[in-house]
Amino acid sequence: MNATIRIKLSFMMFLEFFIWGAWFVTLGTFLSRNLGTTGFQTSLAFLTQSIGAIIAPFVIGLIADKFFSAQRILGVLHLAGAILLWIASSSTTFDGLFPVIVVYMILYMPTLALVNSISFRQMKDPSREFSSIRVLGTIGWIIAGLIIGWLGWEQANQLALTFKMASVASLILGLFSFTLPSTPPVKKGEKTSISEILGLDALRLLTHRSYLLFFLSSIAICIPLQFYYTFANQFFNEAGMKAAAGVQSLGQVSETLFMLLIPVFFIRLGVKKMLAIGMLAWVLRYVLFAYGDAGANYWMLITGIALHGICYDFFFVTGQIYTDNLAGEKFKSAAQGLVTLATYGVGMMIGAFVSGPIVDAYTIAGGHDWKTIWLIPAGIALLVTILFLLLFRDSQQNGKVIQQA
Repeated sequence: MNATIRIKLSFMMFLEFFIWGAWFVTLGTFLSRNLGTTGFQTSLAFLTQSIGAIIAPFVIGLIADKFFSAQRILGVLHLAGAILLWIASSSTTFDGLFPVIVVYMILYMPTLALVNSISFRQMKDPSREFSSIRVLGTIGWIIAGLIIGWLGWEQANQLALTFKMASVASLILGLFSFTLPSTPPVKKGEKTSISEILGLDALRLLTHRSYLLFFLSSIAICIPLQFYYTFANQFFNEAGMKAAAGVQSLGQVSETLFMLLIPVFFIRLGVKKMLAIGMLAWVLRYVLFAYGDAGANYWMLITGIALHGICYDFFFVTGQIYTDNLAGEKFKSAAQGLVTLATYGVGMMIGAFVSGPIVDAYTIAGGHDWKTIWLIPAGIALLVTILFLLLFRDSQQNGKVIQQA
């Protein structure tokens, strides 16, 4: 890969995740402050991510793999997304905003797979080259949060501007996409079955007892995870944290650092310990949120945010490696799609329906009983972890997962 292509792919990744981080992190605060939504309505707004994740395989399987070049589809989706984000910035009611972000997330979620596909097709050795390009996406998310914090949009109640910032970035990426290296469809002219599109061929992995337990654990752990994505920024702002979106970007800094250490930990600890540590980190994070505040216990909030690297990398990245090792060459892509469906699709969808009513149930004068709210997902995560430790079995040789029924 030459330097020009590397720079283009890096800029593509930067904008891809800058767009998402620019409006998604502060969405809960925007909804509660500007639109006066209930907790359940806020959770429904975040549910759009799951809707997009479930529909995404159809977009990739039916369109990108068979008919049009990936970079052109990426451009069209982001240009359309720019329009929708600008419309969202002027929404004054939840009923007006919700259908806009539903359509937007249906268009955006497939782009996560498209940017990976475009990148992989330009690489001779993705295992060595991809991480240095993908990390620009995390940096993009961080920069978006820092800009929001630096400009004080949360304190000034100007979060509608986050949609406009994301809209401009989406317009830039939409236009820039047409300059990316050509990535023609890989299955043009071939017949594609519904099972291939949905990744149903990967379901054979579920016949392995340990993988089935991992799959179910992935769904279950995403239920408490949705509490963080949906309500963390709202919680930090109610707690009095200054520039909360900027402070939350520490989580992505932690994610970047731990991602570099994953290969070392994976070889030394193995799958079970890695996954368990990731789940226990969620328990600790929510306990820290429950007892933290913007005063003497501010360190608890910061520590809870910084744990994101362990929470995300030790469970999700390890799970992706575990899946890749077990799936075999023919079903690698389908298997990764199955994991995405379980986590961002089913798990977070359940989490959206669980978290919203709980937050509503603990609404008090002037805010929420956040201590009780955070202890509930901590308890769920602890239960999932205990069951996982008791039931999951694996062994490891030279970094390779050896399945045990």
